[in-house]
Amino acid sequence: MTGKPLDGIVVVALEQAVAAPYCSSRLADAGARVIKIERPEGDFARGYDSAVFGESSYFIWINRGKESIALDLKREPDKAQLRSLIAAADVFIQNLAPGAAGRLGFDAAALRAAHPRLITCDISGYGESGPLHQLKAYDLLVQAESGLVAVSGAPGPWGRIGVSICDITAGMNALIGIQQALLHRKRTGVGSGIQVSLFDSAAELMAVPYLQARYGGSAPERVGLKHPSIAPYGAFTCADGRELVLSIQNEREWANFCISFMLQPELATEPRFVNNTVRTSNRVELEALIQAVFSELNHAAAVDRLTEAQTAFGAINSVYDLISHPQLRTRAMQVNGRSVQIPATPYVTEWDDKTFPPAPRVNDHQNLPGGVTQPVVRSA
Repeated sequence: MTGKPLDGIVVVALEQAVAAPYCSSRLADAGARVIKIERPEGDFARGYDSAVFGESSYFIWINRGKESIALDLKREPDKAQLRSLIAAADVFIQNLAPGAAGRLGFDAAALRAAHPRLITCDISGYGESGPLHQLKAYDLLVQAESGLVAVSGAPGPWGRIGVSICDITAGMNALIGIQQALLHRKRTGVGSGIQVSLFDSAAELMAVPYLQARYGGSAPERVGLKHPSIAPYGAFTCADGRELVLSIQNEREWANFCISFMLQPELATEPRFVNNTVRTSNRVELEALIQAVFSELNHAAAVDRLTEAQTAFGAINSVYDLISHPQLRTRAMQVNGRSVQIPATPYVTEWDDKTFPPAPRVNDHQNLPGGVTQPVVRSA
């Protein structure tokens, strides 16, 4: 197969941090030309760390394959340049502070009125309306505000989810919206306005705890590696001190587990454990019985029995274990003249490249031949 699905699509991204850059990077992966608009000092995510040969791990991860132009949008010539770029673009993405794009003269509705085929995507913290829509919002704040923190981790002090899950999910949702808008435009010839917020994205992730609390009468508690609604589900320690996580999803799996791992087939029909509802209610007794068996088996023996029982299980790995994990797919990318390995896209396509293109330096493409100062051609 030759070519990529978004070849010829031009995206102008007035973006910073994680959510919008995540979205536009995936558009670039699919062949779109992504023109990243940065402040003169650059996207502040460039300064989050310097872990990868002096460059920010955040920045190189979600800015590969883009063009960079630095504009001071307080200056009219720079505004005019951005207006010219948008006029020739298929998609305009922005995730500035609430209301900032409008105050600068880049209101999404006005842009679409001027350019009817344009697709706009506004990414915000709390949406375009409501009592909190003017609040700044960063990932941890939205984790806390949405209740994600309240259902995550173990009892005790609060803890954040260890990755920027609200930013990433918002970026994914923006990507979905833009792709749908491109299909809609193909059919109708008209662009669309997409609005995505971190809070809405987090709230959608919280749908099950929300429904349980609102209609079931109780919200799930923080239970660490256990599952609030399923048992057995969690970590158990082998005789040699190594830990494994297992998960039983249905009664067939439970019966197989009792027969082949526990070697106690009668547990499958024991009244305290006969179905998931009662197993969850009797979790303490259930886990004690399971742990007693794990305590008699070393890691290798436990894995053999779990495999025989066709029980889903996994290791509790460190980040360093992930680096050497046999299932990890990576792609090479050049950073300051050195090759680094980055996790591959989580989907495999016929148009995948063998390597990732590098992330741009600030203003790399302002005056280069074929750069963003050259005319861009809107797709058909």
